[in-house]
Amino acid sequence: MTCDIENTIENDALVLALLPLLTSGHGGGSDRLRSTVELLLNLAALLEREQHLQAAPYERTQGRNGHANGFKDKTLRTRLGDLSLQVPQVRGSSEPFYPKSLEKGLRSERALKLALAEMYVQGVSTRKVAAITEQLCGFEVTSTQVSRAAAELDEQIEAWRNRPLGEMPYLILDARYERVRQGGVVRKAAVLIAIGIGTDGKRQILGVSVSLSEHEVHWRDFMRSLIARGLSGVRLIVSDGHDGLKAARQAVFGSVSWQRCQFHLQQNAQAYVPKQEMKAQVAADLRAVFDATDLSTAEALLSAAVERYAASAPKLSAWMEENVSEGLAVFSAIGTEHASHRRRLRTTNGLERVNKEVSNLRSKLAEVKRRTRVATLFPSEASCLRLVSAVLMEISDEWEAGKAYLTF
Repeated sequence: MTCDIENTIENDALVLALLPLLTSGHGGGSDRLRSTVELLLNLAALLEREQHLQAAPYERTQGRNGHANGFKDKTLRTRLGDLSLQVPQVRGSSEPFYPKSLEKGLRSERALKLALAEMYVQGVSTRKVAAITEQLCGFEVTSTQVSRAAAELDEQIEAWRNRPLGEMPYLILDARYERVRQGGVVRKAAVLIAIGIGTDGKRQILGVSVSLSEHEVHWRDFMRSLIARGLSGVRLIVSDGHDGLKAARQAVFGSVSWQRCQFHLQQNAQAYVPKQEMKAQVAADLRAVFDATDLSTAEALLSAAVERYAASAPKLSAWMEENVSEGLAVFSAIGTEHASHRRRLRTTNGLERVNKEVSNLRSKLAEVKRRTRVATLFPSEASCLRLVSAVLMEISDEWEAGKAYLTF
């Protein structure tokens, strides 16, 4: 069934006529019911776009939040069959737009992909995976479809992880840890993640690596792999102060400015505060340094703080003098013409949020795995890499299709 949803939105009587078809058992057959749901989802998405834009089609308002930008076709699998939807697009909006009425379908697609990535590598039978994906997504998946989708997923992930890169002025690095079984022993594997911000101001996840190897060697090999794929033009690297990461960065990107994460510096400082009642003041002093308008002001505030705590907290004073200046690189690396970039590039919080999403999605799958008595540990580094890559690939695609993170 096809329809002009721009005209449909103006016809409230049509909506009222469609609603009984969803609530009664006499809707004229499954095809008619599917078409009805299809129409209502398209209509709901269009109404959401109006609310997001704060303007009806062709309406001129002072508070308008962007403009309509056509539609993108989408097929959504449901218990009623495949629905052909038209997802409204926007441009010039203050924030990305995606209809909440369709988010459930998006989550189902992601859940299916993650379930395949997770359970396929665990050696679970395709029949059992089919049963679990049906529970997750609400539609039947055959064993043959699972096998075929798993093979396609591996190809997609491999192609994404090795895709060519280009100029990335800003590079953000961080690591998380997952439990992996090796030789009957449970060990922690480092999952290294790199985010790049290109000259178009958009973020993308450049790469991911999983290894049980020594930290510095792992970071060095990971950074070199990014360069081998074409990464260039890096002007600033943002990361925490891990020794292995720091040594690898100096070896591979020795001439590139380094911004130590200010959020982690704030956390690290608290370990040197001798009294509980001093912690709030120390945090405020560091915030003042980091929020300074220019480098000279920040350095002056830092010197004053170092002197202030020299007698009452000598270890804190020495630590601040030695470490806090590493969190001020954004002032010299980013000129005044791009001063707005500093606030978003002074921490690794953006990557921390990515890691949190990886954890949240993994915990949801863990609930399913416990019900099916599948081991909760990764059986290998490769299986861990497959699942994390599937999550990151989804996130990166959303970023690249959304609004710019920075304006050049």
